[in-house]
Amino acid sequence: MRMQLPPDWTPWRAESPLAGRRPTKADLAVAVHSGLGREDVLPYPTDEQSAGMLRMLIVGINPSPWTASVNAPFARPGNRFWPSLAQAGILPHTVDASTGLARTDERLLAELGIGITNFVSRPSARADELSTEELQTGGQRLVERVKVLQPKAVAIVGITAFRTAFSLPKTQLGRQEWDLIPGWPASVQLWALPNPSGLNAHETVQSIAEKWRAVWEASGTQ
Repeated sequence: MRMQLPPDWTPWRAESPLAGRRPTKADLAVAVHSGLGREDVLPYPTDEQSAGMLRMLIVGINPSPWTASVNAPFARPGNRFWPSLAQAGILPHTVDASTGLARTDERLLAELGIGITNFVSRPSARADELSTEELQTGGQRLVERVKVLQPKAVAIVGITAFRTAFSLPKTQLGRQEWDLIPGWPASVQLWALPNPSGLNAHETVQSIAEKWRAVWEASGTQ
């Protein structure tokens, strides 16, 4: 079921600075050296405005250079994020974010109550280039944001990042005990999912889709 957005709702995120083209190697290098990430995907620009509007908040690790270049989440071709959401039946089609997030898809995500953010805003080619301190700071910030946003469920993609961010080295994939994380709201489900990057050889689009489906179904029962 889709949420009825207010009549005056309009997409608010900035369009890709590359004006609809895919990034070149030079663009990717600029993105890395800039240290700038991408805007979150939320119904409104602030957490306070978006509070109570999310069924599922998806938390990535940090932006890839491609994602930072086009200001769109999981934009690099070959990433299985968008295909797996479509395969799970959560999205009606596979979003193509390789040149930016279309306004129609931004509206679709808002209507479905799907938000997307990251632990760390700094772009890098690989997640293992981030420091423990960056991830733990991101974990602490996420707890505070979840208190405001109050989504039905939070799905963190990347089990290694989850373990590091919350100092829980034995965490396994699936639904988590929220009380293991100080300050986590009891009303918000917490899930750890696989990293959908093509570098993760342990998963397929189908196996990731099955895990998305479990989160989506559980978040709809509250």
